[in-house]
Amino acid sequence: MTERKPPGVSFETWSDRQIREATERGEFAELPGFGKPLPDLNRPYDAMWWVKEKMSRENLSFLPPTLALRKEAEDALEAAARAPSERAVRRIVGEINTKIQEAIRQPPPGPPLNLEPYDVESVVHDWRERHGK
Repeated sequence: MTERKPPGVSFETWSDRQIREATERGEFAELPGFGKPLPDLNRPYDAMWWVKEKMSRENLSFLPPTLALRKEAEDALEAAARAPSERAVRRIVGEINTKIQEAIRQPPPGPPLNLEPYDVESVVHDWRERHGK
């Protein structure tokens, strides 16, 4: 490799010229994120950044099934607290209780579940108190 530009070759490479001409024609102006700073530019480098980003975008999890169910149960309680009606609270708690009972009958692989079905009436009572009903 030489330190100097060979004679007859312009400073601008063919690909650089293609990019420059496309930019001048405005072909990049409509791309998503045009003119915005790169996200997470100051974060330390992570070789698995793209995997984590894709999993986040697609709402995927790599938790063992028991831990994922614990998280789902926690989220269900939060959803029940924000539910618009008592009927919705009962539906949310009933659905998660069905999943918990199935996991108790046939334990999935992973750490122990350490979870029992929720008392529907207790959750409904808490909901009523929060909503003044």
